[in-house]
Amino acid sequence: MITRRKFLGIGGGTALAAGLAACTGTSSDNTGATNTGSKELRLFTYEDNSTIDLLKAQIKKFDEQNGTTTTVDSLPGSGAAVYPDKLRTELLGGKGPDVWRIWGGQIGAPFVNAKQAMDLSKYYQKYGWDSKLNPAAIEGMTFDGVKGGMPFIALGIGGWYSKAAFAKAGVTAPPQSYAELEEANAKLLKSGITPLATAGKYGWHVMRLFEYLLETSAGADLHDKLLTGDESWDRPEVVTAFTNFKKWQDQKWIPEGAVGLDPAEVELWYVQGKAAYTITGPWTEAQGIQAGGKKSEDFGVFEFPTGHDPVRHSGFVEGYMINAKAGNPDMAAALLDFLNQPATHQALKITASVVAGAEPDKAALPLSYEWSQGPAKKPFYTIQDQAFPKKEADQYFAIQSDVLQGKTSPADAAKKMQDVIKAWKK
Repeated sequence: MITRRKFLGIGGGTALAAGLAACTGTSSDNTGATNTGSKELRLFTYEDNSTIDLLKAQIKKFDEQNGTTTTVDSLPGSGAAVYPDKLRTELLGGKGPDVWRIWGGQIGAPFVNAKQAMDLSKYYQKYGWDSKLNPAAIEGMTFDGVKGGMPFIALGIGGWYSKAAFAKAGVTAPPQSYAELEEANAKLLKSGITPLATAGKYGWHVMRLFEYLLETSAGADLHDKLLTGDESWDRPEVVTAFTNFKKWQDQKWIPEGAVGLDPAEVELWYVQGKAAYTITGPWTEAQGIQAGGKKSEDFGVFEFPTGHDPVRHSGFVEGYMINAKAGNPDMAAALLDFLNQPATHQALKITASVVAGAEPDKAALPLSYEWSQGPAKKPFYTIQDQAFPKKEADQYFAIQSDVLQGKTSPADAAKKMQDVIKAWKK
């Protein structure tokens, strides 16, 4: 189990991102990793189809500089529900990639705990990553003291909204308190538009609403202890969060039948004029607003108000790991270092870089830049589908769904969540 207090420092923008992966080998060096000096690498990622060519172009540049041949394989759109299992199957079969992209938290931890990913400490020292990368991002890829991954991006979740929808409803500015947020919701609904574009299919998108409500009712310290199992979920603050969660549905502040809706479709409603705002990250500026033929100036971004100081948002880290059996771990590490250069991040159009000097372009992505200079510099709490292992996260999603469907009361939901956490084998 990861016992550290997770990710309490970095902000998050987000990315049109890039991933990587590589091959296997035989003889070992003093780190326990195999090293045949192979010039063939394989990189495995979940890069989106819209950005995979950017990644391949940079990988080609690396190969030309180093005389390597790197194969890039991607499983786009698979998310944390599919990609880690595919990766795990490959590794257990002995044909895993040399390098892979992965999320931090409880998604990345099993690969380090199983010693499938190598300890990158010597490469941190060799390339000076400790001084070049955001310290809290490094913590997000450190597991029980083992630097099992190199952070690449840090992502944060905020409110992305249509200025036209807010103006029509008489909402003159983003809410500054939870009470103001509820008032804004009422005004938006009265104006004829669904306030929040969120969906419950797969559980993770509507989770963003619940975790915000929990941060608001519990505060930072208690929220963090709930995520690590150091405090009981069977308590008034959790009941309040579930009560407000159900209220958002009952008041029609989220789409009707949200539990069965697909987030891939619903999240973009704020761009399409079907909803006023959504909860997402800065990748939405390029992939949602601009890809939808809209102008950034017609939209805005805000940090959801919690009533606590400092105001925190949901966030997470993504990075890269090297196969403990990689054929050429030194070359794989060189590839990681290449991918974390400011020039590479800019070429990949990363908007949530953990590398100093690789901020989003203010002219091209003004809202992402705004986020990077404000909320992204603040602490965040661990997004909850990374805070829990997959089994517990799936149980958590089922409880959320049951609350919205009226099958479970908020008080019973709090008790059930405690049962889930208590059974978690840490």
